[in-house]
Amino acid sequence: MDEKMILIATSNAGKVREMERAFEGLPVRLVPLSRIREVLPDAGEIEEPIEDGATFLENARIKAHYYRERTGLAALADDSGLSVEVLDGAPGVFSARYAGVHGDDAANNAKLIADIRARGTENAAAAYHCALVLVFEDGRELGAEGTCTGFIRPEARGTGGFGYDPHFYRADGRSMAELSREEKHEISHRGAALDMMKQLLMERGVV
Repeated sequence: MDEKMILIATSNAGKVREMERAFEGLPVRLVPLSRIREVLPDAGEIEEPIEDGATFLENARIKAHYYRERTGLAALADDSGLSVEVLDGAPGVFSARYAGVHGDDAANNAKLIADIRARGTENAAAAYHCALVLVFEDGRELGAEGTCTGFIRPEARGTGGFGYDPHFYRADGRSMAELSREEKHEISHRGAALDMMKQLLMERGVV
């Protein structure tokens, strides 16, 4: 079977690593946005899309269709984030820019812990959510979602992962940032969504 080229519609290095690991062994060539000129040398500057969806799935769909239309390549997009029960589901779709600046993990975590403490608690039930949408060259799409439950605690532990991982604890007492890549993939929201997407691709004979 010929190798299928898929654009990974994200600049987040952590997400790219997790996606590449999930598709290992499949006849798929994943091309991150950062390396798009390796396959499209004449590609101009592509601005980021406006993510104005109300849900993770809506935002993933917006991104996947946007990059497919601008590159002509099949595009795989992820939208994911954290919802905290005591914060009525926040940060939600604003997880990456919770403190105001997109991708500022330190500021986002500081605001998260402060907001939780303001509600009178330090151990807050939470869940990570991930939505994936793959749009093919002809506009057809596949979608997959995954969830991982745990607790947010003020103590940051671990050096792996990214985002809120150092503060997100599982039932075994370890933070997501303390897990190996293999362990994280087995239980994470993105790992679950990627496994579902991989299964859908195989069932449909795409790979």
